[in-house]
Amino acid sequence: MSLPVPSTIDEAISEAIAATQRALDDGYRRIQVELAVPEIALQAQAIALEFSQLFADQGLGLRIIFPDTGAAALAKRDWGEVPFQIGDLGSRYTPIDRKIAESDQVFLVVSPSAVEVQSVEKLCELAGDRPVVLLIPQLEDVSIVGIGYAARQLRQRFLSTLFSAYYFRPLDGAVVLRSHPSRWQVLLEKGEEYELLTELPEKPAGEALERLLIESTNANPQAASSEGASSSPKRGGIMANLNRFLKALSQ
Repeated sequence: MSLPVPSTIDEAISEAIAATQRALDDGYRRIQVELAVPEIALQAQAIALEFSQLFADQGLGLRIIFPDTGAAALAKRDWGEVPFQIGDLGSRYTPIDRKIAESDQVFLVVSPSAVEVQSVEKLCELAGDRPVVLLIPQLEDVSIVGIGYAARQLRQRFLSTLFSAYYFRPLDGAVVLRSHPSRWQVLLEKGEEYELLTELPEKPAGEALERLLIESTNANPQAASSEGASSSPKRGGIMANLNRFLKALSQ
């Protein structure tokens, strides 16, 4: 059964929150929520505030953590009085273990990049059984971690321990989607609807995803000529709605 494809970021966020709750209920404690939409990280602060309600409703001691002190200070200014703690991942002089407290019951890390991966890994170690949710992480930036031995070690040591509760990536004529507990899905755009192409146990990416999309267009050349499906971001349909939403958030 195919997952419903969100037509706006608002819908994607709502489903991501629900999927995160299901993952927590199932015992997962190292969770990531990925919205692979261009420039989405620019709106991470607003999205984090929406996610905070998930934990506020349960009365949990939430600490929202930003990559640096500047982003944390901006959130404190914009949000004012909030029922949770706001902090950052620390630095060489003030490491992450001095940035969290025993009273913190759950951590929401907002848009961490590959630059902060060691601090995020340390946070997960310090958290123990307390949940850590990574919101819009950019931890696998090839330009930073590379594609060689160091990158493989990073994946084996830390990134492989993270559980994807929600993933949404709109493409040109297709969507890659996961919402726990469903498997990874690749859906093709068919007019106003989406049709399930395949379900997979692991995230389709890179050459594997390209092959899937090429095979689907070869099997349906008429659709290929009219839609030109590829793994580049879609300019109409979903992406038009997403861009409108992002523009509204930034005003």
